[in-house]
Amino acid sequence: MEASEASKNALENVLEASSGERILIVCDETKTEVGEAFATGALALGLWTRLVILQKQEEPRTEIPEQPQKILAQKPDIYINLLRGNREETPFRIKLIKTETHDHKARLGHCPGVTLDMLTEGALALAPEEHKSMQGHADRLMHDLKDTVTVEIRNPAGTNLTLLTHDRKFFTDTKLDWKTMKWMNLPTGEVIVAPVEDSLNGKLVCDMAIGGIGKLRKPVEVTTKNGRVENVVSQDKDHLRRVKETFATDDWSDVVGEFAFGINHKARFVGEFLEAEKIWGTVHVAFGANTDMPGGKNSSKNHMDLLISDPTVKVTNKEGETVTILEKGCFRV
Repeated sequence: MEASEASKNALENVLEASSGERILIVCDETKTEVGEAFATGALALGLWTRLVILQKQEEPRTEIPEQPQKILAQKPDIYINLLRGNREETPFRIKLIKTETHDHKARLGHCPGVTLDMLTEGALALAPEEHKSMQGHADRLMHDLKDTVTVEIRNPAGTNLTLLTHDRKFFTDTKLDWKTMKWMNLPTGEVIVAPVEDSLNGKLVCDMAIGGIGKLRKPVEVTTKNGRVENVVSQDKDHLRRVKETFATDDWSDVVGEFAFGINHKARFVGEFLEAEKIWGTVHVAFGANTDMPGGKNSSKNHMDLLISDPTVKVTNKEGETVTILEKGCFRV
């Protein structure tokens, strides 16, 4: 698929862009080709389009540069962030998101780690009917998850977790919610919930990838109690160090923030976590910020996702009925 066509399809079918609206594309210099594809797609839809290229910077960004700050103040209808996906810049990206969405009026497609081949070959290479099909699956899955209070997660690598979702609504990133104006990642492909922050218990064995780090060479095991990380072990000393550093960012960074299902059939197990976390039949658990999710109370400056293979997920609702949603990576409902 042409990258500009995939961009146009995402803008129209996910962010519901329409002719005459204004769009601001904030783009890292290394993502210029992707930025140009989104600009071309936006112009094809009749959008007033502005592309801002962030100057190349070797050190991790911590603050929003002065030039984009002034342009952000113009408050377009739609923002697209095409940024590097490195773990060290997560706090910067969270600041940018909050600046763009603080008034809950603008729509945002946030793309940390986006690559051109996501648009041509991967999880963003979707025709309009493929977007609609994935949105339909998300609706059915959310219907089956309605009134869920307890989630149990296991996998062959040794994951054995429970978490609570009392009064927490499952939502999807596959389409815009005009009531909440919740920002979303592009590519899309998740059904998500913000767990009760003190409810995660058990062992999480991440055997696929970690957000901001990428594919794992060795599994990372995280032991949790009452929502918080108690211990982390891995034979990969470099990955272990980076995970521990992230968990030490602030008082909330090692507290559970998210649980999500991957539902994108075109998502591939690539180095960029932005796509890998959407793989059909996977789940991921994240620690850190979730105040932009329904009911979320985790105010961390960081957010780190851990992707789990071949999960079996069972949920129990308010009436005490238990249903298997996933069995070894295959959806049952």
